[in-house]
Amino acid sequence: MPLLRTSHQQIHYELIGDPDLPVITFLNGLTQNARLWTAYADHFVPRGYRVLAYDMLGQGRSSKPVIDIPLASHAELLDQLLTHLQIEKTHLASISFGGTIALDFAIRFGHRLHSLVVMSSFAELTPQLELLGAVMLEGLTDVGLPYLQSMLYPMNMSSDWIAANRERIPAMKRAGYISNDGYAMQNLMESFAAFKPLTADLDRIKVPTLILNGEFDFFTPRACHEVIRRNIANSRLVIMPRAYHAFTLEMPALTLRQLEVFLNQIDEGIWQGDQSVWLANDDPKIAEAWLPIHGDWMRAAQPATPMTDSTKPASRRKPTPRKKIP
Repeated sequence: MPLLRTSHQQIHYELIGDPDLPVITFLNGLTQNARLWTAYADHFVPRGYRVLAYDMLGQGRSSKPVIDIPLASHAELLDQLLTHLQIEKTHLASISFGGTIALDFAIRFGHRLHSLVVMSSFAELTPQLELLGAVMLEGLTDVGLPYLQSMLYPMNMSSDWIAANRERIPAMKRAGYISNDGYAMQNLMESFAAFKPLTADLDRIKVPTLILNGEFDFFTPRACHEVIRRNIANSRLVIMPRAYHAFTLEMPALTLRQLEVFLNQIDEGIWQGDQSVWLANDDPKIAEAWLPIHGDWMRAAQPATPMTDSTKPASRRKPTPRKKIP
């Protein structure tokens, strides 16, 4: 089992692919582990990449300290891991909690990046996200890890996914209990108590940056990703249709398509970081992967065409003039 041993901690990692190939590093969300990126390694390794995934502190088979995990230490540990593996630069793809770590890493260690992908994440705690985090922490401390796991499934996944996987969910929860520690998880969540917004420093991120946001992600909604898009000049935001928070698990084929298009554009020298907003094509097999969005992309639903008087709701139509009685 490959491990990075620091003076106080050990980090479990998995590195797959031939040496000297470009590296893609994946960062987990809360309660996740490196094994959840197996399908991504299976996709990218045959296409000429090395794939690095690891359990961040408090996760999986890495150390699970129950006190003193400053949020900033995660980016510093990634820097140590890359040095240990003699990886000078990497593409960095991240989700949720890992996305915040990736933004911090890109700000402070941007010289180690080829590109950045931030999915379902945030650079600052909105009031809604702050209250959701407080509720999750309260559930973890007052009831326990099983309660937090039960909260996360309906928060992260769609009704369709839950219905299709209902029989598997109890076993998936038990796997989560085994690979996570309640006190270490509490420490991870409490590290946000001292979290300082990254927004003011986002303009220091110069590498090509792809931002992916699920259309129906109410945990980290569009407003969170708008902050990132507006403050990173070399970025694009792509909205994942009908996707919720954990679309990397629910929609792996569609997610892989977005990452592959992004990396190909960088390799071919055609990437345009213009802060534009796009909609991912539902079908990952269609050549046109990103569709333009017209109108206000902050809306939950986009009208396909401008409304005419006949398609407006009755309350918004102009009143029909009454005929004069002779």
